[in-house]
Amino acid sequence: LLPWASPEGKPCYLLTDGSGRLSRAADTVESVQLDMAGGLLAHLADMLEDEHVTAVQLRYLLARMSEALTDVCRIAESRGARLLVYTDVKTSSGPDGGPSPDVGSS
Repeated sequence: LLPWASPEGKPCYLLTDGSGRLSRAADTVESVQLDMAGGLLAHLADMLEDEHVTAVQLRYLLARMSEALTDVCRIAESRGARLLVYTDVKTSSGPDGGPSPDVGSS
């Protein structure tokens, strides 16, 4: 799952081993999105302490935070799916039908 949606709002997927140019671009976008979400949280903390913040300013910030939360949820879903694939690979059977050589080894 890529960290962006199609123009219609549908999820975008990439079938790859994770080492290509588009995979690296997706990793960069994820990093930027997470940094932006962190920045919005810091901005929210500042605004909550300011007694002179207007309703318009708060609505604008909440709209940006909604976008950021959507991005963060997509990243979490993507990373969770990758963890499931990794776990499935680690517990799969070896070529002779027995356990894979790296399963259960420490």
